[in-house]
Amino acid sequence: MNRLITLVFVAVGCIGFAQNDAKADLLLKDVSKKIKSYKNISLDFKYELNNINENINQETRGDVVIEGEKYKLNILGLTRIFNGTTLYTISPEDEEVTISTDNTQSEGTITPSQMLSFYEDGYTYKMDIIQTVKGRKIQYVKLNPIDVNAEMKYILLGIDATTKHIYNLIEVGQDGTKTTLTVNSFKTDEPISKTLFTFDESKYSDYFINKID
Repeated sequence: MNRLITLVFVAVGCIGFAQNDAKADLLLKDVSKKIKSYKNISLDFKYELNNINENINQETRGDVVIEGEKYKLNILGLTRIFNGTTLYTISPEDEEVTISTDNTQSEGTITPSQMLSFYEDGYTYKMDIIQTVKGRKIQYVKLNPIDVNAEMKYILLGIDATTKHIYNLIEVGQDGTKTTLTVNSFKTDEPISKTLFTFDESKYSDYFINKID
């Protein structure tokens, strides 16, 4: 579950320009500048997990609204709301709400609010292949973790060459696991409710409230 939502990484420190392909560095800076210019971002995405050796092939869909550090994520029947300080995980199946001030669930993970900028730390990178997908030119950048003990072997970040938006992210693990997150819908600066990132406890009076210190 944690891998699905966050895509594991280890933040080791800032990447030095000299370690990276200059064209890749410029492209990622353009992407980062574009992302940070939006007040909010709404994504619908598909997540795939494949491991041939373990005969694992899973696919799911989800959606997330991000505004700064705040987000509301729906996936696998769960809703996760982070208001900037507190994380609420709502499970209708279990009739349980978990409340925590920990926005990561485990050390060294990418939260939804970071998933469009995680690459800024902890990786060296270089330009990779260009593919045409449904008429869109997708430029891939290959990211290699600086940490030699990282769980992933490398990441391919697909960027729409025209919009400078992230199209997909492909992570290949040391164990052969391949995870792919594909953005199906990318909307920005949409009108959103003022209470979108607010948890209304009165709606869950029948739920077990699990508070984690």
